Amino acid sequence: MSGTATLAAGAAACLLSASAAIPLKRLAFRWGLTDRPGGHKSHARPTPYLGGIAILLATVLITAAATGLADWQLIAILLGGTAVAAIGLIDDVGSLPAVTRLVVETVVTTAVVLSGIRLTVTGGWPDVPITVIWIVLITNSFNLLDNMDASLGAVATVTAVFLAAMALLQGRPDLGIFLAVLTGAAFGFLLHNWPPAKMFMGDSGSLFIGFALTCSAVVLIAGPGPDVVAGGLLLSTFVATVDTGVVVLSRIRAGRPPLMGGTDHVSHRLRKLGLSARLVAVVLGLIAALTCGLCTAMILGRVSPLAAALVAGGAAVACVCLLQGVNVYPPHRSLEKPSRIRERRR
Repeated sequence: MSGTATLAAGAAACLLSASAAIPLKRLAFRWGLTDRPGGHKSHARPTPYLGGIAILLATVLITAAATGLADWQLIAILLGGTAVAAIGLIDDVGSLPAVTRLVVETVVTTAVVLSGIRLTVTGGWPDVPITVIWIVLITNSFNLLDNMDASLGAVATVTAVFLAAMALLQGRPDLGIFLAVLTGAAFGFLLHNWPPAKMFMGDSGSLFIGFALTCSAVVLIAGPGPDVVAGGLLLSTFVATVDTGVVVLSRIRAGRPPLMGGTDHVSHRLRKLGLSARLVAVVLGLIAALTCGLCTAMILGRVSPLAAALVAGGAAVACVCLLQGVNVYPPHRSLEKPSRIRERRR
């Protein structure tokens, strides 16, 4: 497929995602599927979920039409992504224990990895559990990144663009089209999620995006040598990975349960430093562009994999440590009961 046709597929997904979100928003209000203000949430009025369904529908339908689903790796990613999105939707509508979600995500991911989507770290059987753990971990990191208006949407749109370029440059047209379509679908929903958000994507959207991007990165970066794998995976998922690192470390240091909800993510810390919600989304998107750009340069052989891995690791550690200095825990504040993986807004 030509570049023009790929761009057309992305534009079609953008239009479909933006359009489908409108009736889904009405349906969410009718069924009471809204995130209500209160607790650590900063939005002032009930905001509907189901935006993730618009992203999923646009991505799957346009990808199927544009590619014919002839690539088995792409089929595995779409099936796995749809499965984790379904789990996220169940969690949006009702409530699932964290253990149940993790078990289902692990089973789905294992099936996808056994189909052939895996990293090349050791060259033997340990690559299977390593890949499963990485995909599950980073899928949930993207899920937790959806903690402020447009934060995940901006990062997902930028990341998908660069991964699409990598796929096309590596001669993987079907995967490139899929990622271009995902870019359009994420951007189309971003129009509804831009601060102040009129709609949230919910766990169905954040888990689908996280799974799709993480699996695609594994396919594109499963090269020889641990330096390629380490540098490529960290750079392509930098914002989500650092956000999880910041939150987990700060909660451990503060004696707080790691899985509790809270306003202690990177986005919240940037707000504490004086940035507006819109500027936070822009900054996170720019960081994703810089790291994914370096990852692309590494894949093209313009940057040494070892140098890329060292830069990525050093930058990640620096960000995690420096952001610990932003005070986000008010004194004498009662802790929330840690009951779920997902972090309801804000």
